[in-house]
Amino acid sequence: MNFNYFAFIKKLAIVVCAIVFSCSDSNLKLKTVNAPDILRQVKTHSGSKSVLVNFWATTCAPCIEEIPWILELSEQYGEDLKVYFVSTDWLENKKRVIRFLEKHNIEGLSFLKEEGNDFNFINTINEEWSGAMPFTIIYNKNGSISSYWENIEDKAFFENAVKEALAS
Repeated sequence: MNFNYFAFIKKLAIVVCAIVFSCSDSNLKLKTVNAPDILRQVKTHSGSKSVLVNFWATTCAPCIEEIPWILELSEQYGEDLKVYFVSTDWLENKKRVIRFLEKHNIEGLSFLKEEGNDFNFINTINEEWSGAMPFTIIYNKNGSISSYWENIEDKAFFENAVKEALAS
């Protein structure tokens, strides 16, 4: 019997990769939603914690730049702050959104905006939102809007807005 060491290692590597990747279980849940779905989810935290909702897209460089700051604040304020990411990517890019969220170790529930009337979506979320991205809205513990803004802001701006929401 002729033993081929390199063929054996190659087959072993394929089996190990298949096992590792088939067993990897992401704690990410991406749900396709409309604006009322998002607002209902925010209300589930009313009376218990502040909520930060960030609207972003995989094609939006400023959106991607601020996500690490949001994640740091989420970790820093733990049980007092719930963070939701809402991707505005097209539904056909759902796999790209999932890969991005997993790459950045974003766990739990995130959202993908359902396709449809963008004007209605934007106005339901906040009538003063022009549609520019990124867009962030923070609710205080009572479920009222504490602050919101369009376009990128630095980490200090985010932190001050979160502190304000937590204090109100």
